[in-house]
Amino acid sequence: MKTTSQWNNKTKTNTNNNTNKPGYVAVATNAALKGVDFRDADSSNQQLIFCNTYHLLLQPGTDVVEGAGGLHKFINRPRGPLITDSGGFQVFSLAYGSVHEELSTGGELKRASSSSSSKGAPHASSSNSDSGPPVKVTEEGVVFRSYRDGRKIPLTPESTVRAQKSFGADIIIPLDELPPYHIDPKVLENSVERTHRWEARSLMEHLKDVREQAMYCVIHGGLDRNLRKKSLEYLTSLPFDGYAIGGSLGKNREELMELLQWMMPMMNEVGSGSDGRVNRRAKPRHLLGIADEPSIVGAVRNGIDTMDSCYPTRLSRHGTLLSRGGKVHIKSGKYSRQFGIQIDSECGCSTCRNYDRAYLWHLYKAKEPLFMQLATIHNIHYMNDLMKQQRQLILDGKI
Repeated sequence: MKTTSQWNNKTKTNTNNNTNKPGYVAVATNAALKGVDFRDADSSNQQLIFCNTYHLLLQPGTDVVEGAGGLHKFINRPRGPLITDSGGFQVFSLAYGSVHEELSTGGELKRASSSSSSKGAPHASSSNSDSGPPVKVTEEGVVFRSYRDGRKIPLTPESTVRAQKSFGADIIIPLDELPPYHIDPKVLENSVERTHRWEARSLMEHLKDVREQAMYCVIHGGLDRNLRKKSLEYLTSLPFDGYAIGGSLGKNREELMELLQWMMPMMNEVGSGSDGRVNRRAKPRHLLGIADEPSIVGAVRNGIDTMDSCYPTRLSRHGTLLSRGGKVHIKSGKYSRQFGIQIDSECGCSTCRNYDRAYLWHLYKAKEPLFMQLATIHNIHYMNDLMKQQRQLILDGKI
């Protein structure tokens, strides 16, 4: 593992420090928000948007995005900042399914072959059989099996950085491994150590050609406090531009909040780095994959700056709209005659300005595609209103 004294000073100040923090980061997995145009999201004061490197590697491919002039031009969002991840989450999801599936099955692999011998870790067999596991982890990196055509796709710390640079994202994430909640402690320790080596390699690749991009590290360790502290101290000693908190964050909100309450004070300390003392508090802190409303409130109170999640867009697709009075499950017949009543009387989004609950109920029951668009516009606007409220509470000294 590279020592801090070996790192040069070629670091970059995050060009997105002028974005509002704390802030919600919308997820556009395939460089598209589900059911809504980027212009609508921008009108709702959406700033940072998160895109998925793994999916973009499969479709349309780096050559197409780079040929278009990068993601900003490809999606015609020239001024809105973008974050891309490394593909590390797919190590988890291909091997274990969704977070909910992993928690509910007690750590059983989703599609691992019966010959897997690595408890709590993705299959590491060297078999080239087409019936092999969907993901293979080695020291070199990860080999994915494409869900589109079955072809094998290698992903290394260096290649994922090069891909994200070709995308032209404003903030990029190094390759990491996301272990499950249910995992043998020794396997977790080995995973954290490997992730540290991958992230160091990613940073070295990034520093060869920084461009106008920032790189955040990803702090791991699951709920093991010794590993979390070790990960935090090592990664914050390296010249990353910001700190992301990843890995397993607990089986419920209570465990997440306990972890943040314990860990975040260390993020405000001065640590040791390659060029002397490091003021951790001066760099942005991002919470990966968590942005439901109660978790946002708790995370902000613990010092998180930004957080990403497909929570509001997923709710929209399933007929749930967010409001200051609580969630509105629009499929309920009680909304069928609520004429002239907005989803949220304090909301200024175009959906609330133009449509009432009765019409939205009708669209949902009729399975009209327009419903998802209107619902998503509202939910994204609501999330950004929520973050604006949190920022005002900070300014007022109430947080």
